[in-house]
Amino acid sequence: MRKLLLISIVLITGLVFASRLFYLQIYDTSFQKLSENNAVKTEFIYPQRGYVFDRNGKLLVANQPSYDVMVIPRNVKNLDTLELCELLKIPKEDFTTILKKSWVYSPRLPSVVIPQLTKGEYAYISEKMYKYEGFYIQKRSLRDYQVTNSANVLGYIAEVNNQNISKNPYYQMGDLMGKQGVEKQYEEILRGIKGVKYIQKDRFNRDIGPYKEGVFDTLPERGKDITLTIDETLQKYGEELMINKRGGIVALEPATGEILSLVTAPYYDPGLLVGRERSKNFTKLYYDTIAKPLFDRGLQGEYPPGSPFKALTALIGMQEGVIDTEERISCHGGFRYGRNKLLGCHHHRTPLAMVAGIANSCNAFFCTVYKRIIEKYPSPQEGIDNWKTHLSSFGLGNYLGYDLPIGKRGLIPNSDYYNRSYNYPKYKWYASATISNAIGQGEVLLTPMQMVNFTAAIANRGWYYKPHILKNIVGVDTIPKIYTEKHITTIDKKYFEPVVQGMFDVYNNGTAAHIQIPGIEICGKTGTAENYIRVDGNRFQLTDHSVFIAFAPKDNPKIAIAVFVENGYWGSRWAGRIASLMIDKYINGEISRTDLEKFVLNGSLEEEYAKPYSGIPFTINN
Repeated sequence: MRKLLLISIVLITGLVFASRLFYLQIYDTSFQKLSENNAVKTEFIYPQRGYVFDRNGKLLVANQPSYDVMVIPRNVKNLDTLELCELLKIPKEDFTTILKKSWVYSPRLPSVVIPQLTKGEYAYISEKMYKYEGFYIQKRSLRDYQVTNSANVLGYIAEVNNQNISKNPYYQMGDLMGKQGVEKQYEEILRGIKGVKYIQKDRFNRDIGPYKEGVFDTLPERGKDITLTIDETLQKYGEELMINKRGGIVALEPATGEILSLVTAPYYDPGLLVGRERSKNFTKLYYDTIAKPLFDRGLQGEYPPGSPFKALTALIGMQEGVIDTEERISCHGGFRYGRNKLLGCHHHRTPLAMVAGIANSCNAFFCTVYKRIIEKYPSPQEGIDNWKTHLSSFGLGNYLGYDLPIGKRGLIPNSDYYNRSYNYPKYKWYASATISNAIGQGEVLLTPMQMVNFTAAIANRGWYYKPHILKNIVGVDTIPKIYTEKHITTIDKKYFEPVVQGMFDVYNNGTAAHIQIPGIEICGKTGTAENYIRVDGNRFQLTDHSVFIAFAPKDNPKIAIAVFVENGYWGSRWAGRIASLMIDKYINGEISRTDLEKFVLNGSLEEEYAKPYSGIPFTINN
């Protein structure tokens, strides 16, 4: 019995060992992979990023060659640190820090030591790299900007960080990716797909040729080219008009929602964020907290829209049946409310009906209409929420869904907002408490992008497409469906015509009569937005903002535009002139009103911005 037990133990033990050996040799390939990793070097082949063109086929962004010094930490042996540092022209302390970070990231994967060598540096260094085991030079491409404008639109590429790598395993340390603008928005389209090359190494860690004759190697796939909706000529001209000014210009094609121009001022040359000087230049731009060139005022600036908002008040009033085109309202210097409060108005003939009220920008007219809109309902809460519903149908008070990675939602207040503000129900509030909303002041805040979107909706007589900057992807037939879906406002089509006529009369005999463009029927609305700011609990009034919206021609419009110039005094002084010039440039291809152009190009608001508190960005004042 003992003899059988001993034999059984030996057999079972032998069977276990045999099974384990069989598993390790046949099924478990981890040691094989580890052996291959020790004997095989992986090199990535980076593809060319896709080109970027404007709507007319002009090349905006191409590529240029770049060379990075890379290191695989575990392969570093017998390193003469001082000699290598001298070759790379880098302090020993910095080199040591880079090498430590490379070990932390991965001993087996490559990390960047020196990025973006020039051609001359590459030629000199590459001849001597064979002396330094674990180091090699990798070729990739950098962006080559063909224009000095549109930096806020195009964006830039930069090295990935740990967060990017953890979110997407496609990226390795040292890879580049889009960080802003269309470079970020369409990163996956533009970047292409990396290729991989496996190099066999001998026992002395020397390269001896392709691993398994290159059967596992893959070629890179070039990124796709894209065409933007931007008109580069118009974009460049807009940036020129905004020199020595701060603000934003946004222009759309109403029939499609395509963004023709997206200007922010101050702006910068996109070429500043390319090459080895990128980090230094970015730091300088980032820490400019006064001019804020990295702050896209067209998408991120939240401002009181001022008098252009009156067009929406008129539309809602007619839709709600509290005013028609024939009723005349008297104005005696403004709208009186509360205890001897006056919302003042400039001098004009009185009484006024709808079209003349828009043309002359009468505060009394639109405050009366707004008060009726709110008071039509049993409570001001119901009235304000219904008012907000109409405005939301124009895309206001929320993100429009355009295809750029930044933006703000603005503010269209509702009943909850005012209930909190007035501590309701302890204290009640009424329409007069919110009366400034009627004329685009008060708590209403919009971005220039939102302003141009409601302008396009008016130009289309009640509908719009979501603004977008992608016209097409080369080789792809369609763009995302969300940019071809028509959005209908809550306002009946019949009510838009009198508002359009009123905006047309703004140019004919109203507040913009002196900035007409010969031969173009332009509909517009001037705006002067009061400008307040809080500093250490104190409220300061600064110089008013200059605001203007317009579209042209009156029928079958080709362009809608919103211009906002910070501290620009009044609507037609700066914003109106700029809007007229942009329309002239886009439709006629040249400037007929050279007097307007001379005024704008030679004009500056730098002295205005140098005043106390003028450089502080606008914030919501509750």
